[in-house]
Formats: sequence, structure tokens, C-alpha cells
Amino acid sequence: MPHDPTPIEARAIALRTWLAARASEFDLLPETLCPASSDASFRRYYRVATRGKTPGSFIVMDAPPELEDSHTFVEVAKRLAKAQVSVPAVFATDFSEGFVLLSDLGSTTYLDALNAQSASGLYRDALDALVRIQVLPLAETLPHYDRPLLERELRLFPIWYLERHRDHSPTPQESTVLESTFQALIERALAQPRVLVHRDYHSRNLMVLPPEQASGNPGILDFQDAVFGPITYDLVSLLRDAYIVWEEEQVLDWCVRYWEAARRAKLPVASDFGEFWQDFEWMGLQRHLKILGIFARLHHRDGKDNYLKDLPAVLRYVRAVASRYREFFALARLLDALESQGPQVGYTF
Repeated sequence: MPHDPTPIEARAIALRTWLAARASEFDLLPETLCPASSDASFRRYYRVATRGKTPGSFIVMDAPPELEDSHTFVEVAKRLAKAQVSVPAVFATDFSEGFVLLSDLGSTTYLDALNAQSASGLYRDALDALVRIQVLPLAETLPHYDRPLLERELRLFPIWYLERHRDHSPTPQESTVLESTFQALIERALAQPRVLVHRDYHSRNLMVLPPEQASGNPGILDFQDAVFGPITYDLVSLLRDAYIVWEEEQVLDWCVRYWEAARRAKLPVASDFGEFWQDFEWMGLQRHLKILGIFARLHHRDGKDNYLKDLPAVLRYVRAVASRYREFFALARLLDALESQGPQVGYTF
């Protein structure tokens, strides 16, 4: 006896029907549709092959309209293309259904390709692309990375990481420590010069393009949450990545290279590198506290357990920065008590 399709089945049927209606125009082979990737949101990506003398493929983004805004993805893609960086070209859209047909930037992420030999070239390309993005005019027309947004992000740490994941309800004294930490980080972030911020400019969202397109590296994905915000945010996302960790000396070297390139491009970075480094470190602490909360939420609320393996690296970032600045010593002690381990050491500026 036939059954009514589940929401997932109904969504799949709708997607295949949408592709079939465009098969002739784009030489699609809808029967080849297969998963390409997913991310931490409700978006899903599929690859569909093409027929013709030069077979290739497209990417189909499935973004349920009641949960995701495809308009923003398309608008930010157009904006980034003006910076002459590699983003997916948009070939067809159906905003009411939440389907978008995109060019295929390949299947090799930076995370897949990074090693000691490839890192120098790949990060050089990513830093160059970041500078081109940041010099784009009119970024202030994007949503602002303002105080309420920064604060909402930081609140994810006590709610989802401390209380839900670690089963630890902060004491009144610990709540005071967290509040002091949050306000210091927010004030420092708001004091930074502002540019277009991708918000997830890291190794899982940067693609190594096919050899014939390698001069355009990296391909850039997952930019629909772009905002007008602190200039160090995307640099932190890239160099203190939750998914791949580099030695501090290497991070410092890449950071200097970016700072020099940004100054040549007349971007409003601090003229003193020590000040810029502190902006970078404090922005990283804000981002990583947020990520601890997000990864815990993905596990407990959304059933996405694969992010748990990345929690230790993010926690090490948090502990390292908290132990370097007196404003965050109390946070470091809170984490010491929670983790039952001694303090870490590192560079001080």
C-alpha cells in the first residue's frame, strides 16, 4: 500500500522535478544526482552531471526557504565576483522552492589538500583573495556585525557548551567572569575597522580548483552569512581554523604577511603589528567561544556528532589566548577548574 512521502522524501521529489524541468536547457542528467556536501546549516548540496561533447557537472543547492534565505547567497555571490575571486556562478534560481543551480568548483577542499608542502602556496592564495574581498566598496550595506549579534554568539558558550555539553551551571562568580570576558571582547571587536566579513573563511569552505583553473584559487563557498564587521575576523577563521591546526610560529608568519599586504592595499589595519596581533587574538577568542557553543548545539540539538572531534582543538585555542592576557586570566582559571589541568604558556604581546 503506497504511503505518503516523508518531508525528506517530498523534498527529494521536488528537487528532482525541478531539475528535470531544466535538463534540456543545461544538458543535465538528473538521474546522476548525488550528494556533494552538507554544512552546519540546513542547506544541502548535490552534484549533477551533464551530457554533451564536454561532460561536466553542476552543483544544486537545496536551501529550504522556511529555514534558509537563498536571496542572500545569490546577492553576496554577485558582490564577491566583483572582487575577482572565485565563487560559484549562479545559473538558475527558484527562491520559492529554495533551489539554486551553481557552477561546480570541484570536490577538493583546502582541508583535503593541506599538508606541509602545499600549505605555503594555498595560504598565500587565500590571503591574497581575502585582501581583494576586504577592499570591496559599499560593504556597509551588508548586515552589521553589531553588539547584539556578537553577544548572541557569545551566549552560545555558557548555554550549549557549559550547561548542556559539560553539565556545568556557572556559579554567580563564574557568571560575572563570563560577563566581563564577553564585554571586553565585544568592545575590542567593535573598535576594529570594518570590512566585508565572510564569517566562515576556513579550510572546509575554500576549494582547490582544478589544474586548468588553479590561478583562481581558492574557490570560495558558504558566504551567504556575510556581514560588515571586524577586519581580523576572517583572518582568524583561516589561520586558527577549527579543523586544522598550525604551529604558532607559522600562524604568526602568515599573519604578518597578511598585515603587510593589507597595508599595501590601504586597508585600515592597525599601523603597529603588536596592536593588530592583539586584535587578532581577541577576535579569535570571541569566535572560538562561539564555536564551542555551536559545535555542542550541533551535537545535542541537531544530532550532528561529527563536530565533537573538533572541540579539543577549539578549546586549546581558547585556553591559549585566555592565558596570555590578564583580562582573561579569570576565564582561564574557570577552564582550568573545568578541565582539571594546569595553565598553558605561549607568546605574549
